[in-house]
Amino acid sequence: MILVTGATGNIGSALLRELHAHGAGPLRGLTRDAARAALPSYVETVEGDLADPRFLKSAMDGVRALFLVSRLAPDADVLAAAGAAGVEHVVLVSSITVQTHPHLGPAAENLAVERLVEDSGMDWTVLRPTQFASNAAMWAAPIRAGEPVHAPYADVGLPTIHPADIAAVARVALTEPGHRGRTYALTGPEPVSARQQVEAIGAALGREVPFAEISRQEARARMATVFGDDAADAVLDVTGGDVNAELLAVRDTVPRLTGSPARRFAQWAGENVDTFR
Repeated sequence: MILVTGATGNIGSALLRELHAHGAGPLRGLTRDAARAALPSYVETVEGDLADPRFLKSAMDGVRALFLVSRLAPDADVLAAAGAAGVEHVVLVSSITVQTHPHLGPAAENLAVERLVEDSGMDWTVLRPTQFASNAAMWAAPIRAGEPVHAPYADVGLPTIHPADIAAVARVALTEPGHRGRTYALTGPEPVSARQQVEAIGAALGREVPFAEISRQEARARMATVFGDDAADAVLDVTGGDVNAELLAVRDTVPRLTGSPARRFAQWAGENVDTFR
């Protein structure tokens, strides 16, 4: 049994499809609302809260491998329950900022979870993806309204990754030998700036989407109300304010491990065009 946490998220939902398509099973997906989740029939849907110790115990029953999205619940408790249930292997989604910006608070939090996994007594694989293509969904409201997208660092290009490529690597790590005790940095196939992302969304929509570059100060004022000051500063640093060669590097991990080219941002935009209509 493979247990997927975050089963309805961008990575988890793609991972369940990947696992099923490659004959990996049985599969179990966790959700707080089974009716809303509407997971595929080939997935055993388990409804509950990972923060509930009683639910944790039953959710882990019979599981041999765990795909872990951190901070859905106290990670130490989740890992303790997995170890007690006899789970053999944990695949964790972390962040590339652990190696590119270790001084930032969110990176330190991800590193702490990595250490918990590595010290759990179970086999482990850590995935460190860069910026997600799906982050562009935050622009959906202005695009639908025909308003400009506002973003700082308009022409700083990061090797943005399609969540399905993270899922593809996770599937390989969960089902094929040779990946235990490994840490993988994951990127897309090319740098893509905010301006280029908006252009790709416009191309998918068949119309021009207006774009306006704003200052870091303007962006911070908008973001801090949602994320808080420290998180806003961290996001702004890694999206343009404090980039470095390690963050900007395009890596071959996805094609090397999956045998398929990494997906371009334009593919994500085309697949998710209805988000912006």
